[in-house]
Amino acid sequence: MTTVGFIGSGKIGGTVARLAVAAGYDVVLSNSRGPETLADLVADLGPKARAATPAEAAQAGDLVVLSVPLHAYRVVPAAAVAGKPVLDTNNYYPQRDGRIAELDAGSTTSSALLQEHLAGDAAVVKVFNNINWTQLGSLARPSGAADRSALPVAADDARAKEAVVAFLDAIGYDAVDTGSLADSWRQQPDTPVYGVPYAGGPAPAEKIRDALAEAGRG
Repeated sequence: MTTVGFIGSGKIGGTVARLAVAAGYDVVLSNSRGPETLADLVADLGPKARAATPAEAAQAGDLVVLSVPLHAYRVVPAAAVAGKPVLDTNNYYPQRDGRIAELDAGSTTSSALLQEHLAGDAAVVKVFNNINWTQLGSLARPSGAADRSALPVAADDARAKEAVVAFLDAIGYDAVDTGSLADSWRQQPDTPVYGVPYAGGPAPAEKIRDALAEAGRG
C-alpha cells in the first residue's frame, strides 16, 4: 500500500498525513471546504501530498483515514471506499455531535455506526481516537525503539486490522488489539486508555494493555 486518502485533514488527520509522508507514503487530502483550502498543508508536506475532494481522496487511497466530527460520518462515500480499510478516528462528544440514543445507552459504538453506514463496502478500523494530536506527532519512534508507544486498534475484519497494524508500524507506533468494533468502547472517551497513558511521555504496549483491561461500563 502506497497511498493514504484523508477525509478530514484537521489536527489528527494532518498529523497522520505528516507521519505518513515521512514514512514514504503518498497522501491525498480532503476536507469539507474544498481542495483549494488545503494549499498550505499540501505545500508544507511536499511533493508526496495533493488535495482533492472527499470522494477523490477515498478513491485514491489504499487506506482511508476518516477524521471528521462524528455527526458528519455519513459524508463517507461508501462506493469510493469499497474493499478498503477505513481508519476511524472519531469520538462521540454529545456537546458537539448532539445526543445519539444508541451511544448513550451503550448498545453500540461510534465505529459500529460507521460500519453500519458503509454496510459491507469497507472495513472500519478504530484507531488514532485516544491520543492528542500533539502527542501523536511527537511520540512516533522507529520500529524497535526502546521508547516506542502503542495505539489501540479495533476492527471486525482481520485483514483490515492487519493492514492498519502494518501502517502504524511504518509511521512509528506499535499496536494493541482491542478486539472487535463492539469492543472499541474500551478506547473511547472517559476510559483509562483515552489520553492518560501518553501524558507523561511514551506509552508502551504493556501500558496500553493494562489501561484497556481497566476499562469498565456502567
